[in-house]
Amino acid sequence: MTHPTDKREGSLEAPTRHPLDWQSEDFYDESSLMTELERVFDICHGCRRCFNLCNSFPTLFDAVDESESMELDTVPKAVYWDVVDHCYLCDMCYMSKCPYVPPHEWNVDFPHLMLRAKALRYKKQGASKRDRILSSTDKVGKLAGIAVVVQAVNAANKSKLGRKALEKTLGVHRDAPVPQYHSKTARKRLDVLRYEKGERAESTAKTSGKVVLFSTCYGNRNMPALAEDLVAVYEHNDIPVAIVEKEVCCGMPKLELGDLEAVRKAKEINIPDLVYWVDMGWDIVTPIPSCTLMFKQELPLMFPDDADVIKVRDAMFDPFEYLMLRHKDGKLKTDFKKPLGKMAYQVPCHLRVQNIGLKTRDLLAMVPDTEIETIERCSGHDGTYALKKEFHEISKKIARPVISKVKKADVDHFFSDCPMAAEQIAQGLENQDAEHPLGLLRTAYGI
Repeated sequence: MTHPTDKREGSLEAPTRHPLDWQSEDFYDESSLMTELERVFDICHGCRRCFNLCNSFPTLFDAVDESESMELDTVPKAVYWDVVDHCYLCDMCYMSKCPYVPPHEWNVDFPHLMLRAKALRYKKQGASKRDRILSSTDKVGKLAGIAVVVQAVNAANKSKLGRKALEKTLGVHRDAPVPQYHSKTARKRLDVLRYEKGERAESTAKTSGKVVLFSTCYGNRNMPALAEDLVAVYEHNDIPVAIVEKEVCCGMPKLELGDLEAVRKAKEINIPDLVYWVDMGWDIVTPIPSCTLMFKQELPLMFPDDADVIKVRDAMFDPFEYLMLRHKDGKLKTDFKKPLGKMAYQVPCHLRVQNIGLKTRDLLAMVPDTEIETIERCSGHDGTYALKKEFHEISKKIARPVISKVKKADVDHFFSDCPMAAEQIAQGLENQDAEHPLGLLRTAYGI
């Protein structure tokens, strides 16, 4: 799928992303896919700059080095699917490593090629029971969060016997961090936040000064304190917060599975309500980087001609990005009451690829007597990858450099914008709990 306009070798332009042509016949043509996999894998084999990212690249490079010709032509095609399985769409190869992304004439988009392969396989074969369950965050959350069920679910997830049973029946590794569920969700806790659509707020050059919260599956059912902390911090800064009336999963878990039709269905539920708020002059924030990225990047690339999707993209913000935009115009309160001490901060991949800079670090660094060690490496958790029995040990290997840096830093707090990444890393630490920057900021404000 080479674009003639991309033949600008040596260009210093920023990487560009072509829309995902997921509704075309060629997208699901296996022969066409294999031809493109061969082309891109051969380029990757000749470059090898991404050897220290996810396990897709070592899998590919080892297969080439162990093949008869030590070139791609003698690598078994089955290995291609192993490479696909190890890609969890973090986008770091595209955004930080690959010199051949568009506008380069070779037009390499490794993550979206892996997504195409996942989508073709899903369309032809479907998915395993485990993968269907793990990616159905709404259904699982609703069931696990029932008041009479939630205690049993949480207890089972904490017991060795329960985890062994989960590994045996579903292939979820017994040591993988699994989230706690709450029957009193964030949406229930914050139901009182129903601002009038005409609520007055003080705007800045790039913010309206009033936000509607897309709580996300994780923020709603697994970690409702995220929403409570966000609301406390925003209201402390005189920013009204409302709740989206109707909300389902952003679609990222289904995207990673290759179930693009499920992504479309989620989009058709979420976008209209979000657009309603945007049209009333409100901005949107989500507390989970992957969900923010879904609305900022993946949905616009899947539906580039959908004006409502683009409207939501342009109104969507990371929580700390939003606060720092307001700080630029003098609208952020810096009346911090409590220092945070020495902290280690793992920057999630799906936050890094948003290209907004390290806004979380920059804001928390304004707290007096606070020192932050920033770690820009992958946690290895990446959606459901670390949960799966066959990938968990590999995920821990990916996390090892981060764990080592946190240990050496000897900090008072360890945190990440992604709670799942934080828990994965915290498992390898001694006497160090995972925290979230919104909670730390709330502590600093003393509210």
